[in-house]
Amino acid sequence: MTKRKPGSTTLLRRKWSPEDATRLACEYPNRTADELAVMFDRTVNQVYAKAAKLGLHKSAEFLESDRSGRIHRGRNDPRMVATQFKPGQESWNKGKKGVTGNHPNSVRTQFQKGRAAEASHNYLPIGTERLTKDGYLERKVTDDPTVVPARRWVAVHRLVWEAANGPVPKGHVVGFLPGRRTAELEKITADALELVSRAELARRNHPRSKHPELARLMQLKGAITRQVNRIAREAKEKEQ
Repeated sequence: MTKRKPGSTTLLRRKWSPEDATRLACEYPNRTADELAVMFDRTVNQVYAKAAKLGLHKSAEFLESDRSGRIHRGRNDPRMVATQFKPGQESWNKGKKGVTGNHPNSVRTQFQKGRAAEASHNYLPIGTERLTKDGYLERKVTDDPTVVPARRWVAVHRLVWEAANGPVPKGHVVGFLPGRRTAELEKITADALELVSRAELARRNHPRSKHPELARLMQLKGAITRQVNRIAREAKEKEQ
């Protein structure tokens, strides 16, 4: 068998024997995962995975002990004692204004006087227009801080359609007529737009509607992906 360091993430492709599973059930409640990884010549992740599959848990005594790695008040573990506050010791920010006070690391990242101008420089007023990554023209319609930033912008073609026809009905979207899509403001007019249901939009965008051969390839890709996932799942079950 290939040697590897205890706790290594290198997977060993072998099943847990019934004897090992029984022994793990006895040892798991009162030993660390690192100890068990060495004991069973497994990785720490494999120990945790098998324990979860068997429904094993740490004992109350182990969880209360210093060996569990949990921090408990009054413990004498040197790792904890070294970083504990000592009687009479004062914190570095005692009597200083604010949570972080004047610690150099905090001061270095605080907003300084005159920085407000930088924030105003990045501000975009209502009515500002921009192009999305998909090439649609959007317009900022609100500064309401309760609205998600991305929702403060609305597609101009939607605004144009709503100005002519009222609110977009639920389950529908506004789109351009074939050959009329544009990002030029003066060309985005009501007669260049149409209202379609989301179901119709999905049908139009389906690969089968665009190219039959592409649709067949996508079906084949899905079948291959399902088989790959099945093989990977079965291999993982054999390792545990």
